[in-house]
Amino acid sequence: MRWAVAGAGLGAVAALVAFAPAAWLAGAVSSATDERLLLADARGTLWQGSAVMVLTGGAGSRDASALPGRLQWNLSLDGAALALRARQACCINGELRLRVRPGFGRWRVELPASPGVIGQWPASWLVGLGTPWNTLQPSGSLLLSSPGLALEQAQGRWAISGQAELELGAIASRVSTLAVLGSYRLVLSGDAARGDTASLQLSTSSGALQLSGLGQWAGGKLHFRGQASAAAGSEAALGNLLNIIGRRQGALSVISIG
Repeated sequence: MRWAVAGAGLGAVAALVAFAPAAWLAGAVSSATDERLLLADARGTLWQGSAVMVLTGGAGSRDASALPGRLQWNLSLDGAALALRARQACCINGELRLRVRPGFGRWRVELPASPGVIGQWPASWLVGLGTPWNTLQPSGSLLLSSPGLALEQAQGRWAISGQAELELGAIASRVSTLAVLGSYRLVLSGDAARGDTASLQLSTSSGALQLSGLGQWAGGKLHFRGQASAAAGSEAALGNLLNIIGRRQGALSVISIG
């Protein structure tokens, strides 16, 4: 009788895991991102499902912006880790592969090195994050590439190893009369072996709006200091935008986060 009860219990657990709903993954993503990234309308199972990717301003925010189409994923066992393969026609080039290592009170997500651009997202998606994006109403593209990146969460803190580059191409805004403000490069790099601090660098590739800055991601918080200015001849067209981006100091707009 004991063996029968144990066998029935193990069978129930196996069935629960095998048919775990996609909402379980959606809940994990929401919790890990403080509800800023949501997998809405999750369908299917934890192992094979789909959802709509939504950016929000966090818990209680009324701002939200969804990507077109649905993100589709397949999750499988890979030794002591989980292998995640994701596809989305609008935004992912081919198939995005991630390796997830769960543990007691920690998560580790690994993005292997990938040649070329991993994905391309519309800059308008950022409006969902709320202020100041909902005022700026940006357009353009966000292109992600990486020679390899690992994110590890433990006790509510994220540690970063490797590097990722986000190219902001042909960015425009409704608060400027210029057709294009410029193109920019944002580089995130870190070494978890040296602590949970990662660096963030912003630079301008081209354009009338000149952006630069340095920051650190430490203790689960972002600390960033930068500045914005107008190229010669663009001061009038960018005056209002510079007032919104940061605190004015003469011709400069000082950007401060954290």
